[in-house]
Amino acid sequence: MTLEEIQAALPESKLRHGAQWLFSPEPFKLTKKEAKAVQSLGHPLAMFQRASENIYQRSALDRIPSWIAELLDAGKPDWIVQQQRSTELRDVLPRVIRPDLILTEDENGKETFALTELDSVPGGMGIATWLSRVYAEHGFDILGGSEGIIEGFKSLLPDGGKVLVSEESEDYKPEMQWLVQQLGDAWELINAEDDKADDDAARYRFFEWFDWKNIPAAKKLAKMIQLTSPCKPHLEEKLWLALLWSPALKGMWEKEMRGSHLQRVREVVPFGWVMDPAKLPPHAALPRLGVNSWKDVGEFSQKDRRLVAKVSGFSELAWGSKSVTIGHDMSGNDWSEAIDNATAEFETQPWMMQQYHAGRVVEHPYFDADTGEVKIMKGRVRLCPYYFIDVSGKTKLGGAMATIVPADKKKIHGMKDGILVPCVVAE
Repeated sequence: MTLEEIQAALPESKLRHGAQWLFSPEPFKLTKKEAKAVQSLGHPLAMFQRASENIYQRSALDRIPSWIAELLDAGKPDWIVQQQRSTELRDVLPRVIRPDLILTEDENGKETFALTELDSVPGGMGIATWLSRVYAEHGFDILGGSEGIIEGFKSLLPDGGKVLVSEESEDYKPEMQWLVQQLGDAWELINAEDDKADDDAARYRFFEWFDWKNIPAAKKLAKMIQLTSPCKPHLEEKLWLALLWSPALKGMWEKEMRGSHLQRVREVVPFGWVMDPAKLPPHAALPRLGVNSWKDVGEFSQKDRRLVAKVSGFSELAWGSKSVTIGHDMSGNDWSEAIDNATAEFETQPWMMQQYHAGRVVEHPYFDADTGEVKIMKGRVRLCPYYFIDVSGKTKLGGAMATIVPADKKKIHGMKDGILVPCVVAE
């Protein structure tokens, strides 16, 4: 493949407002073992979301400690809290899941993944589909197939429907518009702000619930069973990745999930903490951190600060790595201030923390944007597989997109010096 061939295949919209990326002559190669792990991860993640839903609803009904639901409801308006607890939506769950998987390795050098996010309103589907098609047309056997994401998306709204994109998500509108065009005449894209929610058409939601005040029909949309993903913002909280490790919930997870599924999820989710400033007894310590308070964590040396703090959800800062704070990548004073700010917001905007897992360094070819020359980047990889859950509950991988950024970057997300490519299985 040449740079000219790839650029010639780009739609006029370029698929993304205000952003571009580096192109590559080849997809990203996963080993057979990695590809098998990716293909089999979707179902355990779907079971994790179902277990999270069950734990939340039981807590809301006071059948288990109420602090769980109260924590996940923090900062949300009463109407959203009541809606996500409604019996009408009790069995309705997200039907698209996209984890962010950092390719890393354990202390023994074994190649593995670190899951840093679990998104049920994911961006990138249009770009991932376009990339899969382009590389498939040039002879590559793309993981998930060239039409895997299209087929998966159609399974969400089998009879067609409306795709709602908000002004807050405007940067993603070109790729979503292109994606909808590929779906056929039964689907249409409309501005979320313009939808009156006065018909029974199925809808795909590409807006965040924290933005509800800017969407006039938000309360009507939230009641729709035909809305994907449903009005359950508690499931979009990153806090679940910390609660997975909470000693207080250990028995609940074991009751709600099959042992093999729970083990698989714990294998990829780094250990995490809810950044709750509640005072501990003097003889107690934060698990694995070995200190008595978050103030003590704020005084960690750089060597001990291989930790990542981030807003949990229901905030404009909760996506795009906007709130991500990497401990060993900042001064001691800045780290201490970040810890203080995060714990101060606990009542209205909880934060969570995870152990930092550095991505392993790979080499991948790319086209120089100015000269077209093929160069080699030493970079780190974020893998974004897209899983779709059909009406029978079966989970299927639609495709996977790799983002490769220069190795000196601590945060891995779409940027102008990052490579975006689909994945293949190495022979």
